[in-house]
Amino acid sequence: MLNILFKRSTVNVAKKTTLPLRTFAVHTKFTKEHEWIKYDDETMEGQFGITQHAANELGDIVFVDLPFEGDTFAPGDAIGAVESVKTSAQIYTPVDVEILGNNQEIEATPELVNQSPMEDGWITKIKVTSLDNAKDLLSEEEYQKFLKTLE
Repeated sequence: MLNILFKRSTVNVAKKTTLPLRTFAVHTKFTKEHEWIKYDDETMEGQFGITQHAANELGDIVFVDLPFEGDTFAPGDAIGAVESVKTSAQIYTPVDVEILGNNQEIEATPELVNQSPMEDGWITKIKVTSLDNAKDLLSEEEYQKFLKTLE
C-alpha cells in the first residue's frame, strides 16, 4: 500500500534560490573616560553607559541622573550623572546622539550599573546621528590596553 502511495505521489521540487545575505554589525566602542557605546551599523541605534572600571571606581551607585527622551547631544556634552556613596561623576557622550529612551530598571535599582554596566546596567538608548568624532573611540582590545597603563 505504501509503495503504491509513493509511486502515485508527485514531488514538487522548489527551485533553488539565493537571497542576498545582509549582515549587520554591532559595534562596541570605549572612551578613555570610561564610557561605552554600542550601536548597530544599519539602524545606528544602540545603548550607552559606563564601563565596569568606572563603576568600580565610583563604588556603590545610588542614583543615576538620566537625560530626556528626544534630547540631542554633541560629543563632549554631559548627558547625565552617576552618584555613588562616595562621589558623583558626569557622563559624557563621545559622538552625536539622540536619546531614544532610558533604562527604567536603573531608576529603581541603580546598583545594576555596578553589577552589570554593559548588560543590565546600561544607561540610555541612543541613536547615533554622526560618527565624526568616532576616531577617538577605542576597540575593546585598545581599551583593555589603556586600562593596563592606569595600573
